[in-house]
Amino acid sequence: MRTPDDLQRFIDQNNIDAQLLRNIGDTPTVPAAAAALNVEPDRILKTLLFLAQKRSLRLCANEARSGEPDVSPTPFIVISHGERRVGKRPLADRYGVGIKRIKLAPPDVVLRLLGYPAGGVPPIGHRTAVPVLLDSSLVTLGGLFYGGGGDDKTMLRLTVEELVRVAQPHIIPLSA
Repeated sequence: MRTPDDLQRFIDQNNIDAQLLRNIGDTPTVPAAAAALNVEPDRILKTLLFLAQKRSLRLCANEARSGEPDVSPTPFIVISHGERRVGKRPLADRYGVGIKRIKLAPPDVVLRLLGYPAGGVPPIGHRTAVPVLLDSSLVTLGGLFYGGGGDDKTMLRLTVEELVRVAQPHIIPLSA
């Protein structure tokens, strides 16, 4: 499992203009994090790992016998405002699947792919390179944001411009 120290190394090695804020207290919710940082809740980012269940073009032996499709999940990250709901329709449209085929990744998959526990996932510095979708309302709002810092007591401060530079996301409207 990665830690805030791993995230700090990533920041340093890549000359990223960002700062880890350590030991800010228990921040299990967006309002608690906003209060601890004395910022508006819309300045708190959430970084979520989703899976798009796509049908594989290849038929496996079991599928040929059972008639069930071979489904290979495609992981992708969504970065949005902490309290806003992420709509599944734009995600489904982006990946060419129905909305029922878009699922939040379970915590063990989040940890395995991204290296950080769910709830402390930073918007950058993941174990595995995964496509990133960024809510366009963050770009419109601009300025400083605070995201997961690698654990539940650390936050990462960076500008949306730096986030876009580092994460190289696809920017689309995502939140409701």
